[in-house]
Amino acid sequence: MTRSTAPAEDLSLEDAGALAPLVTPADAAERVAAGAVLVDVRSDAGRARTGAIPGATVVDRYAVDTDFDLASAARIAPVVSLDTPIVVVCGSVRGSGPVAAELRARGFTNVVHVEGGAPARKDAGLPVDEVAAGEPSA
Repeated sequence: MTRSTAPAEDLSLEDAGALAPLVTPADAAERVAAGAVLVDVRSDAGRARTGAIPGATVVDRYAVDTDFDLASAARIAPVVSLDTPIVVVCGSVRGSGPVAAELRARGFTNVVHVEGGAPARKDAGLPVDEVAAGEPSA
């Protein structure tokens, strides 16, 4: 059965946050500095509102099957094993929680998501690149 990686709009923020381990924006930045793959599952519109995160790999939340299939040539390159450290960020935990939970269900052992999402990251003073409306981020 395929799990939904759609935003968990029907869950409270607390319940959505509990889908996978949560970390603060500062902890997430430390993990990324130490080599974790930062995965941004926000829409183009979400990135335009809050800004693109430098160094993040943008992933369509509905393409988790392909993007994180270790046997697929289409998988995202930085993910090389089930032990690859991954930090998932979205606009809120309602978006990142389902994706992080799905990755953990697929056997990835070192997956967390960011408490407060990209807005909290920005509020913490972490770098963002402004994206013009309609312009895809890198």
